[in-house]
Amino acid sequence: MPSPHRIALLFNANKVYDRHVLTGIGQYLTSTRVEWDLFMEEDFRCRTVGIHHWRGDGIIADFDDPIVGETLCGLPLPVVAVGGSYADPANYPEGIPYVATDNAKLVRLAYDHLIDQGLQRFAFYGLPPTPGNRWAMEREQAFLGMTRADSLEGMVFRGSPTSAGGWGIAQEAIVDWVRSLPKPIGIIAVTDARARHLLQACIVADVPVPAEIAVVGIDNDPIAQLLSRIPLTSVIQGAEEMGHTAARLLHQMLHGGRLAEQRIIVPPKGINVQASSRHEPMSNQHVMRAQHYIRQYACLGIKTDQVADYVGVSRTLLEEHFKRELKLTVHQAILRHKLQTAQRMLVDTTVPLADVAVRSGFTSLQYMYAVFRRELGCTPRQYAEGLQGGEGAPRDAEGLAAVDDTAP
Repeated sequence: MPSPHRIALLFNANKVYDRHVLTGIGQYLTSTRVEWDLFMEEDFRCRTVGIHHWRGDGIIADFDDPIVGETLCGLPLPVVAVGGSYADPANYPEGIPYVATDNAKLVRLAYDHLIDQGLQRFAFYGLPPTPGNRWAMEREQAFLGMTRADSLEGMVFRGSPTSAGGWGIAQEAIVDWVRSLPKPIGIIAVTDARARHLLQACIVADVPVPAEIAVVGIDNDPIAQLLSRIPLTSVIQGAEEMGHTAARLLHQMLHGGRLAEQRIIVPPKGINVQASSRHEPMSNQHVMRAQHYIRQYACLGIKTDQVADYVGVSRTLLEEHFKRELKLTVHQAILRHKLQTAQRMLVDTTVPLADVAVRSGFTSLQYMYAVFRRELGCTPRQYAEGLQGGEGAPRDAEGLAAVDDTAP
């Protein structure tokens, strides 16, 4: 048997985008049974150190890092670049095949989604320009091009680089920006990490999401979802396809293929729509504020009286507003949010049902079963099995029927 090719993967596995690219590379190797001896630096900060002396056969690398690009250009072995797409073709490295995420289509998907929510004002939360953030600037420029084409003002806020020492000042600046924006407005964040900062700022500023600010991120990062009180809508990059494509190109080059000028732009896979962007225009400010509070704290066991205290009106008056605006009681709105949270969690079959009940705010597993049977016509386990089988559930929590307002 011939010796396997020695391949270096120069990525930052701390980033969800890079991990998805690596997953795509692994999927290519598994599906084709290609034998590669893979090298990946454990400390990504050292990934280019000594690479000129590395005795390998090929490299797949993240070219969004300008140091990586500068180091690898001119190496006498096959290299495949992975990174962001550019409106100006001159920004791509010469003589190296390049697989790129389609920055314009990522932003387009988020922008069109916000338009579909009925919004007419839009903003972009980006990053300060640096050599390593050229992809962020491409997304910002794509956003501005879309708003100009629609004769709209595209508002941009870049904020500060994230650091522990300066986080307090940075968050104050985001809060001030959020308060200054005309509302309602849809905001596209350049990444899910920036979107999470934005959601935190909205909570501090006491600005309802998504009633006054609807937020869409990019990356579909499960960590950002886990750390956000309000479930985040996010555009799903085609990063796994990018990794698969990069591995295929390198495989061809290792066997004599000449692909030096090839450019492959990979579109996004879709958008994961969650509560942060489901803009529901409401004429009643009391209901809007109450819904904002419910989205944050429903799973912590809040009661109707606590919601009324937050809004600053009596329970009776708040109930009247809810029945007029939503055709629901406040308790029913709280229960609907708990049920929707449980439905999202049931997608992951590894989470025990008892944990689902606790984390979605039900007082017991038995009570969660009773609510599922009453509102969805199935048990939580049957609901999860339906999702795995592609059948879905009999009903959705959006169509919540009248429930006993005295239930725990």
